[in-house]
Amino acid sequence: MDWLGLTVTLGITGGLCVGGGWWFVHCQRQARFLLDTPTSKIRSAAQGYVELYGFLVDSETPLSGPLSGLPCLWWSYRIEEYQRRSNNNNSSWRTLEQKSSAAMLKLDDSTGQCLIDPSGAKIIPVSRQVWHGDRRHPLAGQPQHWFSAALLGRRRYRYTEERLHAGEPLYAIGHFYSKGGGHQTLNAEAMQSAIIRQWKQDFPALLQRFDRNRDGQFDAGEWQQVRQAALQQAQQQKRQQATAPAGHFMRKPDENLPFILSSHGEDQLARKLRWKSLGGALLCIAGALASAHVLNGL
Repeated sequence: MDWLGLTVTLGITGGLCVGGGWWFVHCQRQARFLLDTPTSKIRSAAQGYVELYGFLVDSETPLSGPLSGLPCLWWSYRIEEYQRRSNNNNSSWRTLEQKSSAAMLKLDDSTGQCLIDPSGAKIIPVSRQVWHGDRRHPLAGQPQHWFSAALLGRRRYRYTEERLHAGEPLYAIGHFYSKGGGHQTLNAEAMQSAIIRQWKQDFPALLQRFDRNRDGQFDAGEWQQVRQAALQQAQQQKRQQATAPAGHFMRKPDENLPFILSSHGEDQLARKLRWKSLGGALLCIAGALASAHVLNGL
C-alpha cells in the first residue's frame, strides 16, 4: 500500500474539509455581526463598536484615481501584465503594482459628521473599472513603439480601479470614538500632574514664579502653591474642552471584529456573506465525503 500517497490524499481532502468549515463559520459570524448591530446616529452614538449609515461628503484634500484620473474620495488600483508561456494553458496575469489611498473619509448622516480612517477596512465600492492597454500606466508615457513591439512582442496590461465618490451612500461598521465636547478627557488630578511635569521642564522659570524667599528651592508652602496653580489651570482646560465641539471618528476595531466600508447596505452585504458561507459548507462536505471514500477503499 502506498502510505505516502494515502497520507497526501487525506491531507488534501482533510484540508478542504477544515478550510471549508472555517470559511463557513467566518462568513456566518461576519453576517451575524452586521445584522445584530443596530444602526446608530452620529450625534448620539455610543463609544465603541457601532454601525453608521449616511453619505460621503467632500474632503479638504480632493483625490483623483491614479489610473483613470477621475475625481474621488478614495481609490484602489491594480496593474497586471499578461504573461504568455510557450504552453498557452500556463499563460496568466501577473500583478505588477497595487495600492490604496489612505486619506480620511467624511460620513454625514444629517445628525453629524464622522471622519473614518480606512486603514485595515474591507472596502466594497460600487464604482469599479477594468480595462486593457499596452502601457504599464495608462496616464503616463507613450504607447509601446512599433519596433520594440515587433522585436519583443506587444505587451498587454490589465487595469483595475475602484473608487468612492462624494454623494454616494456609505455603510460603515467599526470602532467609533469622539474627541472634544467632554469626551475622553483626563480627570483634573491627572491633568494637574501633566501640567506640573511640563512646568518642571523649565525649572528656573518655575522657581522665578513660585520661589517667594529666593532660596533656590521649594518649601512645603511654595510647593502647595505650585500644585494649586496647576489644579486651577487643569480645571480651566477641562471647561474649555467641555465647551469645544465634539469630533467623531471611526477606525479599525482592536478586537477581531469586522471593519467594513461599503456602498451597499447591510442586507445586501449579509446576503453575500451567507452565499459565501454556503460555498464553504459545500467545500467542507465535499472534503469530508472524499476523505470517507478514501478510507473506505482501504
